Amino acid sequence: MAETPSTMVPLGSAAPDFSLPNVDGSIVRLSDFADHKALVVVFICNHCPYVKLMKEALVDFARDYAPQGLGFVAISANDAQKYPNDNPEAMAADAKAFGYPFPYLFDETQEVAKAYRAACTPDFFLYDGDQRLAYRGRFDEARPNSGIESTGTDLRAAADAVLAGRAIEFPQKASVGCNIKWKPGHAPDYYG
Repeated sequence: MAETPSTMVPLGSAAPDFSLPNVDGSIVRLSDFADHKALVVVFICNHCPYVKLMKEALVDFARDYAPQGLGFVAISANDAQKYPNDNPEAMAADAKAFGYPFPYLFDETQEVAKAYRAACTPDFFLYDGDQRLAYRGRFDEARPNSGIESTGTDLRAAADAVLAGRAIEFPQKASVGCNIKWKPGHAPDYYG
């Protein structure tokens, strides 16, 4: 299990547009979140041990912050042919099993992942009300086999600051996880 770090996209970057299918069959677009005070876009998948460790904490985070005006969307961009545990049917089953209160979208072409410069699962992007990047980094310090419970400490602190209109004053540490499973010939140039 090799750790892949996030690319740490420049702060202030605009959220790339997307229009992707949700596990419930609907289409979800970036514009659906235009009236939110903040938005988290996270790249995850079903089988990654880093993501498995935090699934319940992700649900808690999304439920805790939705009443404060924070939107939340998860995207899987893994090659579902090579990794069938990450296909849309498996995604729908995972969303149901964990009670995801947020859309879980499938980026079959991997173009959205490339636009976000996503590199790993999980890879977090927190945007302010103008959909400008305010935070990109880890959920918390928990890692598989670390004995540390996943609570979302870092992302919660970032969301608290953004929702209050304050600058994020703590160092933003890269997220780490499994690499996105790119289709043959699709790995972007920013990807090591």
